[in-house]
Amino acid sequence: MEKHEKLRPIIAQVIENIEKVIIGKRDIATLSVVALLAEGHVLLEDVPGVGKTMLVRALARSVSANFKRIQFTPDLLPSDVTGVSIYNPKNMQFEYKPGPIMGNIILADEINRTSPKTQSALLEAMEEGNITIDGTTRPLPRPFFVMATQNPIEYEGTYPLPEAQLDRFLLKMRMGYPAILEEIEILSRAKKIPPIQELQPVITVEELNVLQQKVKDVYVDDTIKRYIVEIVQRSRTFSSVYLGVSPRGSIALMKAAQAYAFVHDRDFVIPDDVQFLAPYVLSHRIILKSEAKFDGVTAEDVVAGILERTSVPIQR
Repeated sequence: MEKHEKLRPIIAQVIENIEKVIIGKRDIATLSVVALLAEGHVLLEDVPGVGKTMLVRALARSVSANFKRIQFTPDLLPSDVTGVSIYNPKNMQFEYKPGPIMGNIILADEINRTSPKTQSALLEAMEEGNITIDGTTRPLPRPFFVMATQNPIEYEGTYPLPEAQLDRFLLKMRMGYPAILEEIEILSRAKKIPPIQELQPVITVEELNVLQQKVKDVYVDDTIKRYIVEIVQRSRTFSSVYLGVSPRGSIALMKAAQAYAFVHDRDFVIPDDVQFLAPYVLSHRIILKSEAKFDGVTAEDVVAGILERTSVPIQR
């Protein structure tokens, strides 16, 4: 039995760990693991108090990795994220003092509260896996995973993420409010020791790196690739859309589908994988026309309409 086959059950353990902390959000827990395995990044957008930060902490505790939290504020500088070179008079050389970006799992909390200049400090790191300080390029640790949170309702004092930054996120998710029984369970747990404190790591960095490489071997048939491309192409000609999904979005949807299939113990992608993931991967990459926004049309509505109009390949 190959090493990655022995590691597959650990994926379920990571999801179960998250569910011990975040009640009733199995899809969100699964998608977080999918993004981690696909070497992508996640943007969590939701109202305060629904557990966005707790979700990231639960995922980080499940992985025996270096976890860093960056609290984004209006006065945060790019060097506060990436680190800075400081002159050492003893050896008469500049020494690099790492910033919090030098970690494996990064929580970028309230990312839309900081200036665009500081937001852009994440761009190179998220896309290329390295940062440049004073002309020197420094590789980031592997794995490198960013989960950012933002509040959609507080516009005063916030800086909306530009399209270039949004495009770097593999998935954009909303957690939503818990159901009645789920919230009752949350109240019951609030009397005891917080579950997050009892979580133990279930996977090492080395094991995670192995799984990330194996995800790339998940088979994607040409019919599935064509299906993905047709969906993306339709986003560029849809009547409500001003700017559709770029080729980076096509790649993101394929990578996410590979990881989703792997999580579900398959070594091949099926159309259902693409359909389930499309709203999470594509919606934040679509810019709507002003009149469509005025009419109440959302990017999620557009993706749903595209999926209805696109022929599903028949698996043989």
